[in-house]
Amino acid sequence: MKPEPLDRATLHDRPLPPVRDDDKESKGRILVIAGSRQVPGAALLTASAAMRAGAGKLRIATVDSIAVQLGIAMPEAMVIGVGEGGDGGFDEAALDVLTKQVSDVDAVVAGPGVKANDACRVLARALIESDAALALDVALLKALRPLHEERAITPVLLPDTDELAALLDCDEREIARDALGCGLRAAELYRSVLLVKGPTSHVVTPEGRAWTYNGGAPGLGVSGSGDVLAGIVGGLLARGAEPLSALLWSVWLHGQAGAKLAKKVGAVGFLAREIAAEIPALLLG
Repeated sequence: MKPEPLDRATLHDRPLPPVRDDDKESKGRILVIAGSRQVPGAALLTASAAMRAGAGKLRIATVDSIAVQLGIAMPEAMVIGVGEGGDGGFDEAALDVLTKQVSDVDAVVAGPGVKANDACRVLARALIESDAALALDVALLKALRPLHEERAITPVLLPDTDELAALLDCDEREIARDALGCGLRAAELYRSVLLVKGPTSHVVTPEGRAWTYNGGAPGLGVSGSGDVLAGIVGGLLARGAEPLSALLWSVWLHGQAGAKLAKKVGAVGFLAREIAAEIPALLLG
């Protein structure tokens, strides 16, 4: 099946849930599971983007050593510090706390800045078994196993080339030869909507549908940019967008934000932390 273009016309047919003039609960509750001792800023980037995308109530679960600092940097959030291993990532004692937090939110975005370790495998399985809308990135992708049954809410996966190769247990050169084909295989194997990242990005579904996005700016290829994208996805999921629409909108919003910054700052040189601030105006159309 030939990929469709991902542009404003595509999104017109997939409107986001309307914004209700109500309290924060009506805009959705999101849990961001992110960060490690070595990469504390990933949680901040992801959480900020989720709020800029319109989520109403924010929780961040991260390792104990960075929880207080993160709470000061992100005063909008409830920050839950959980067990930390010697490697600076989550330890197994953190899993019960994380699982309980997942049961009390509408959407979860998990993985940015998380240290890859044995706890990630248990956490990935628990997240897949939960009822929350779910976006997975980075360490949680490498801990994921193929899904044998569909979830009630289709997961969103956000792999880069290395992570897509890990999902398929193949060489990165195979991804380079046929990124779209590999993405479609992974979407089917993991029963997920999936983003194939690159200068040309593809959004793919388990049923074999695909959309191609060619916009954005070279400056989006910078540290932390993927964390922002994950946060946008999570924020839209929290608002009630169905997973495919959330991913299509997020790719477009992220790319268009980069294009706007390229005009204001330069084709390269803007920071990932600047991307999220462009999102609200883009959502207005």
